[in-house]
This record gives sequence, structure tokens and C-alpha cells, in this order.
Amino acid sequence: MPYSLARAVHSELIIKKSRFIACVEPCADRAMALRRVAELREQHPGAVHVCWALMAGGQSAAVDDGEPSGTAGRPMLEVLRHQDLEGVLASVVRYWGGVKLGAGGLVRAYTDSVAQALLSADKVPQLRMQQLRCSVPYALEGLLRREIEQQTGALLLDVQHGALVELTLSLPEPAAGGFVARVNECGQGRVGWFKD
Repeated sequence: MPYSLARAVHSELIIKKSRFIACVEPCADRAMALRRVAELREQHPGAVHVCWALMAGGQSAAVDDGEPSGTAGRPMLEVLRHQDLEGVLASVVRYWGGVKLGAGGLVRAYTDSVAQALLSADKVPQLRMQQLRCSVPYALEGLLRREIEQQTGALLLDVQHGALVELTLSLPEPAAGGFVARVNECGQGRVGWFKD
């Protein structure tokens, strides 16, 4: 089962006078990762590299940011993979210390930075989400909205008002069957479910 992180965790290593500041944090997609990396560049204008790795399904990435190819982003990504993490961004800000580390030294430095941060991480199981779409008469919209609010982990994604109200929601996969049954019972047969 894949895991995500409850919150961001940090660590700092000094290796041959170079300073490696690691942050491992929850991150949903590449756009969010790019925003976070841009923030890090602003916060650390004197840093020579801001390398990062994102484990987020089809949007995963490994960026060396000027370090020799394969010495930063890929090793960081492998740490995330090895820890079975999903929806997680690992970033390492490097301040140059004046001593070259060589390819092997860089791989170890970036790997160790991320691994060190993960030692204090609070891992949380990542639940698979299921998306549901239904239509209800206007009189049942409030009832359905309340059911969604009461369902742990459920999110109302979209509402369309036409002849009927169409609602799109997302909720943890294990809870979907019980949620549908409860809504069908409350709606007394007036809830229509779309099969996507």
C-alpha cells in the first residue's frame, strides 16, 4: 500500500563544507511541485542548486538542476520509490562549499539528505479515491450535500444545475459502496448514478 506524508519534514547535512537542506512534503502534482521549487529558489537566492524529485503517479519527475546528470534527482526519486511513497515531493537545496564531491559523493549526499528527512516523517496510508457522479431533484440537493460533508474524506468536485442537479464527488474507494447505498435509501429511488 502506498503512503503519503502527514506534513513536511526537513533535515540538513554538511558534507565537505557543502550544505544540503532537504525537505520532503506532500505534493499532489507537477504544477504544485514547480510552485514549491520556485518558492525555494526565492528563499535561498545564494544556493547553487535546487534539485528535486516528485513521486505522483504519471506526473513523477527527477530534476538535477545543473548537477551532473543522474546524481541528484534520480537518486532522490529512488529513495521515495523505495519507501513506497506517493504524492510526495523531495527537494534539496545545495549551498556550494568549495570542495567537489564527485559523482558518487553527490549521489550519496542527495540520497542521504532525503533519507535523513524521512526518518522523522509521519507516513499515512494513501487511500484510493473513487469518483462518483449522480443526478438528483432540486429538493434532494441539500440532503446529498450534507451526506457528502459527513462522509470522511469525501470532496464535492462539481455541481451543475439543469433540469436536475448533477453532482460529482470523490471519496475513499472503500467507503463508496456504503455511501451509495445510504444515499439511495435517503433519496427513496430518486437518485440517478452515472456510469463513467
